[in-house]
Amino acid sequence: MSQIDKLIAKLLSKPKDFTWSELEKVLAAKGFELLKTGKTGGSRRKFYNAATNIVLDLHKPHPGNILKSYQLAEIITALELG
Repeated sequence: MSQIDKLIAKLLSKPKDFTWSELEKVLAAKGFELLKTGKTGGSRRKFYNAATNIVLDLHKPHPGNILKSYQLAEIITALELG
């Protein structure tokens, strides 16, 4: 089982400690890239997958980097993992 497979399995379990960097790794493996917004992008981050034409608009958590449960559910649905 690869590192990405393990991260996807962790994501599907909807843990309380899934980090932003782990999400970035999963999304990159699934073909998403971070869209660069202007200098006023704030904490909003958009990830785009050209193959599936899916855009994920997420709020990067701060001051910590742990994702909220509603974000995990949205990501799982968008990636059609669950």
